[in-house]
Amino acid sequence: MSIKIQNITKNYGTQKALDNVSFEVKSGEIVGFLGPNGAGKSTLMKIITGFIPPTAGDVFVKEMNVLENHMEIRRTIGYLPEQNPLYTDMYIIEFLNFVAGIYKIKNRVKRIEEIVEMTGLEPEINKKIGALSKGYRQRVGLAQAIIHNPDVLILDEPTSGLDPNQIIEIRNLIQNLGKEKTVLLSTHIMQEVDAICDRIVIINNGILIADDYTVDMHIKGKSETGTLLVELMKPIDEKEIKAINGVKKVMSLEKNKFIIEFNAANDIRHDIFKLAVKLDNVVLSLQIKEKSLEQVFNELTSGK
Repeated sequence: MSIKIQNITKNYGTQKALDNVSFEVKSGEIVGFLGPNGAGKSTLMKIITGFIPPTAGDVFVKEMNVLENHMEIRRTIGYLPEQNPLYTDMYIIEFLNFVAGIYKIKNRVKRIEEIVEMTGLEPEINKKIGALSKGYRQRVGLAQAIIHNPDVLILDEPTSGLDPNQIIEIRNLIQNLGKEKTVLLSTHIMQEVDAICDRIVIINNGILIADDYTVDMHIKGKSETGTLLVELMKPIDEKEIKAINGVKKVMSLEKNKFIIEFNAANDIRHDIFKLAVKLDNVVLSLQIKEKSLEQVFNELTSGK
């Protein structure tokens, strides 16, 4: 397990920013970390990276306790904070050379060349950071986060301020990095999460409210009814489907095609397959009518 967050609570005076949050991120996984503004995402990321301590609970990175192995953790983590702190009077190469020196990177020139190419900084390479657009500053921030080839990346709004073409480029970069590294990614761009994240964790008001694979997150939310489209190889009596626990309504399109409304608390897909086996039939297609990730996010965090 690359990251293990165990019962983390963080108080600022009487305000509870995080309330007993626990989840894990496996090696080689890209996890989208979502929540409304003020939900506690950035606070938890700062705790994982050792910038601030929790009030209670523990964080482990590569089985090392963050509080007990502070410096070693920083060597294995690449961190891009939401407010990207850069030395604006430095040139890009100068800044990356400075960061490479901190990490005692061998053959700095070659590594900087690789990172500049990876993050698409070539067009602005001769400028001072203070003269860059917000999008290019974000690229510099990402470059410093990965220059030491960390095993774990903590990225807080990595595509903030980028234009659509730049977003696609950085998204592709993160996907490629995720093939070898563990990535925890905070963003408000739902298409980005859908495109690159294996799993999604959602917090609201400091409380973890959802943790599931991206493909399964689309059927979550507060709606009590789900909709399923099923096609079987041979005709079937719809009474057989109605008898499945959780089925509310069955509409027959053809004798072997059905629209099924079911209790969203019950995932009836397994029961459909079991029924087909029992009746010596075959499920040709089975499709849940999915909600958009925006809909699910809104239902889970709006309090309605």
